[in-house]
Amino acid sequence: MTTSTHRTPLWVVIVVCAVAAGLLVGTVTHVTDLLHHGLQAYDWAPRWLNLYWSSLALLDPLAAVLLIRRRRRGADLACVVLATDLIANWYAIYGIQGSGIADQPGLQRLVAFAVLVLGTAPFVRRHLST
Repeated sequence: MTTSTHRTPLWVVIVVCAVAAGLLVGTVTHVTDLLHHGLQAYDWAPRWLNLYWSSLALLDPLAAVLLIRRRRRGADLACVVLATDLIANWYAIYGIQGSGIADQPGLQRLVAFAVLVLGTAPFVRRHLST
């Protein structure tokens, strides 16, 4: 955060840091997948889905950096990333693997993180600059 952080409510700073940290954890996951397996990290998933997940290696850190720099675009991008990632994972687990959320702790964590991001974004966004 910048030097004007003292004017930003503490809860906003905490939420922004938590969301940025979560996005950076996602970055590490997607970069690791890319380095170990290339663009087709999940051989059971269609190519378009693998390409989407690979793109998160760039989109996750971009959203995190924009958030840390107190930009509304960071909150907006984080919402888009989490909403689309949740849809993609839900499709992969239910539509392709035929599994359920009870069997997928990764999806459970993603749902919780998406609720945090999507639920707080409208309130956090007001305290960020354009």
